[in-house]
Parts: sequence; C-alpha cells; structure tokens
Amino acid sequence: MGRSLTTLLTALLVACTPTAALWPLPQSLTTGTDALVLSKNFNIRLSMHNAPKDLQDAVSRTEYYLRHDNLGRLLVGRGSSDAGAIKAAKQLSALTVTLESGATTVRSVAQEAMDDIDSRDEKYALTVPSDGTPATLSANSTLGLFRGLTTFSQLFYEYDGVIYAPDTPVQIEDWPAYPYRGFMLDTARNYYSVADIKRTLDAMSWVKINTFHWHVVDSQSFPIEVPGFMELSQKGAYAPDFVYTTSDVQDIISYAGERGIDVVVEIDTPGHTAVIGESHPEHIVCFHASPWSNTNLTILLISYSCNLTEPPSGQLRFANETTVSFTTSLLSAVAKMFPSKLFSTGGDELHASCYDDDAETQAILSSTGQTLEQALSSFTQTTHGALEKMGKTPVVWEEMVLDHNVTLSNNTVVMVWISSKNVEAVAEKGFRIVHAASDYFYLDCGAGGWVGDNPLGNSWCEPFKTWQKSYTFNPTANLTDAQSQLILGGQHLLWSEQSSPHNLDPATWPRAASSAELFWSGPTGNGTAANGRSVDTALPRLHDIAFRMTNRGIAAIALQPMWCALRPGACDLTA
Repeated sequence: MGRSLTTLLTALLVACTPTAALWPLPQSLTTGTDALVLSKNFNIRLSMHNAPKDLQDAVSRTEYYLRHDNLGRLLVGRGSSDAGAIKAAKQLSALTVTLESGATTVRSVAQEAMDDIDSRDEKYALTVPSDGTPATLSANSTLGLFRGLTTFSQLFYEYDGVIYAPDTPVQIEDWPAYPYRGFMLDTARNYYSVADIKRTLDAMSWVKINTFHWHVVDSQSFPIEVPGFMELSQKGAYAPDFVYTTSDVQDIISYAGERGIDVVVEIDTPGHTAVIGESHPEHIVCFHASPWSNTNLTILLISYSCNLTEPPSGQLRFANETTVSFTTSLLSAVAKMFPSKLFSTGGDELHASCYDDDAETQAILSSTGQTLEQALSSFTQTTHGALEKMGKTPVVWEEMVLDHNVTLSNNTVVMVWISSKNVEAVAEKGFRIVHAASDYFYLDCGAGGWVGDNPLGNSWCEPFKTWQKSYTFNPTANLTDAQSQLILGGQHLLWSEQSSPHNLDPATWPRAASSAELFWSGPTGNGTAANGRSVDTALPRLHDIAFRMTNRGIAAIALQPMWCALRPGACDLTA
C-alpha cells in the first residue's frame, strides 16, 4: 500500500512539473512529450559567413554548458522516471544557427548590445524536433542568436551520464516585452573585484538581463581611474589595489558586450560626491561636516541629516563656474571610456542646507541674482549638454524631475527609486522611465541597521524584498496607454552598505532573475507571455535556474528546502 501511494504521488509530481523550465519564459512556447538525447558528437553549426568572434565564443560556451551543467531534473528521483524514455529516444546531433537578415556585414553581439535602447533586436526562433533531425535557431541579429543560444542550453538535463531534453519537440518564438532589463551594482561603499563583476555578468546573461548599471563611485570612495583625473582614484580609493584601471574598465565592457550586456556608468552629481574633496576640497561644500546625523529622527530608521543621508558629508559646489567646468570635464572624460549611449549623472538626495551654510555659494548667488535651483538647472544643462554632444542620453534619478526645477532634455531617461508610487508623476511629465523602486527591487533591504551606536536601527527600506514581491510588480499600474509607452523596463539594485564580494551572489541570485523575467516576458497574468504566468507556476522554474546557476559557479541562495524544490506545489500555502 505504501509503495503504491509513493508511486502515485511521484506520478502526480511528474505531471505537475513544468514541461519547460525556461527562465525567462518565452513569449510563444510549445512542447511535446518525447525525450531527446544529446549525441556525444553534438555540435552547433554557424550557418553564416564571417561570424563574429563573440558569437563563435558564445557557441563554445553553450556547448560547454550542455556538457558540464550536470543538472538533474528537480523532481523526486532527479530524472529516474525518464529512464525508459531516454532509452527509446532519438539523438540530436546538431543545432544549426542562421542569421536571417542577409546583411553583407555581420555585426558582433557586443556592437548590437550597445545600440540605442529602442533599436535593439533580440528576437529569435528556436525549433528542436524530436526525431533527431537538426535543431534550428534563427534571428535577424547576432544579439537575437545569442539570446536563443541561452534558451537552448536550458532545455537539457543529465541523468545517469546522459544529457537529454525531456519534452520535445520544442517550438519557440521569443522577444522581450521591454528593451531595458538591468541590474545595478554599487562598487563604492564596498569594492568588488573584476572577477566578481564578470561572474555577475555571466549570471545576468543567463537570464537575458541586458544592462549593467554600474554605480561605480560615491561619497565613500572613487575606485576608477579616469584619464586626466587620476588624482581622484589615487586619493579617493580605499587602497591602490581597490581601483578599476582603465584596462579593467575596458575588460569589463568587452566581457559584458560579448554577453549581450550594455554597461551604463553612473557618476552621481552633484550629491554623493564627498570623496572628490579628498583631492579637490575647493569643489565640495559641507565637506566631512559633523555631526552627520540628526538625532531628532526616529531611531527605527537610519538617521537622515541636514548634511547627507549617510556619512561622509559633501556635495559639489555647483554654483561655482570653476566647479561646473571641472565636473563637465570629468563627466566627459568618463563618457569617453564607455561606449554605451546611456550615461547616468544621478541627481538624487541633494541637501539644500549644505548650500545655505556655504558662504561662497551664497556670495555667488547674491552676485549673480540666481536662486539655488536656477544654479542647479544651469549646472545640469551644462553637464548634460556636454554629454549629449558626445552622443550620450542622460539618465537621472527621479528627484531631478519631481523635486527640482531644472531643465532636462525630453530624451532624458528617469529611474524611479524612492517609491513605485512616483512613476505616475514622472510619466505625467513625459519622460521615459526605468523602474528601480525601492519598495520592489532593492536587494539590500531588510538586512538590519548598519549605522553604529543605534541598537534598534533597521534598514530604511525594510522589509526584505522577496522574489515574489518583485515578480508580481505591474510596470504600467495607474498609467494611461500613452504613458505606458514611456516604460523602458526595469532593474534590481544592490547597494553595498552591507554587501561585499562575500555575499554578492546570495544577495543577488536568484532574486534578480525575477525582474529579468518580468521585463522580458511581461507582467504576470497578462495572458500574453506563454499563456500567462503566476508566482505558483514560476517557482519550479526559478528553482531550476537557481540550481543551474549553482552548477555554473554562482552561489545562489536557496529558495526553499530541497524537499520542496523536488515536489513542485507541495509547499504552497494552500497545499
């Protein structure tokens, strides 16, 4: 009786297991019920002339993953129920990859990844027959082919030394719902090595994240060499070996581009710039002002101050023309290092009281007849104007639109971080939007307080943001149809007050994959991406990609006890 019950339960669990544990889920997906074994002689054939090297390298990596993922299916028996089907299965000997555009010059994956955000083509079509005839992958771009190779590698599992796809034939037509799917990493509060960043870029590419938003500097440190401004890193980095050299930067950009990822750098101004005062104190107001904290605020949050939201204090003296010229030259020098069309100048958390107490700023405002807001607008127009002349599109945080009276070009991209409730107000002003709301996408929330001498402190954005929370986000909530067209996509973010290389992977993965699917496949329950999705149906697939990441060297955190991962649905609240 017990054995019969176990057999019945196993059969039910197999029946409930998703037929294709792909992440992100394709827009159009049909699968069959036949197993297909990967031949020992399997190879991927590029059916094109002058295939770019980064596409050839992507093929090699895909073949490596197929042979070395060694991922058993996440169900009781880890694939033992497939043994019979595997013995009877046909063998797949090849995947033929074809570029459909007919272009005389084939562009590299990296070149296409850095195209204007609205003109990137990531669409692909993938067919995997069950009869052993070659599988086919086609696209109009090498970037689309790269995305298809990523999907193909997720179709296969290992059991008893055999690599196989359990549910063929497979037919996929796929494209992203949104062009911007990002991940932001703060490398200023704590430093991450080039190897840490490359490992993160690998994981990003596996879930089709296409933008690395690099918050490279902040008030705490300036860990990047900038030609013409070497003193900033020499005096502003934590240590000489905690610096991204110019060759490191180019290495990261190349590595990302080869994986279909655009690197968008952020040099936050005019706030979050105290570190510049280490080499140029003449450009900084309230430099290291003390006390930074305001004890009148609730101790349940990290303390905010009249000087800065966290130590150390210091902001650019932007009313001074010399500081404007210095900042413009600095941003222009950084812009030359990054080929992306997007460039973030930040603009968040600016504290006017610093300028109220700065005699030099007040004298300048008095002599010019300007208000502080007018000086800020002039500073922004000058710095942004220089970037736009270089072909860059400025990116700012939402305060530059909602809290300040500054003139921004209509092409400016706005990242909304303070609250998802602010998206509607930004959309009403007609700006394009990237979702980055702290109430959904901040990976550092809920880790407890980090401010010293504050035993009852907690993170300001508590609680911990689960993958379910971000996965159920609606990108167009409360927006009109016209305003919905302003949404470029969104991203998860990891601020590093309490993060470092030691917890980078578990803090990020697999939670960041939830927004990757949200902005590739579209919001849950919309009935368009692979017949709609839900948290319930997504969980087994997220387990799958997390286990696959782990096998590829990513220290992804467990989502549930493994007992639950092997029994889809058994640990649901209503199970």
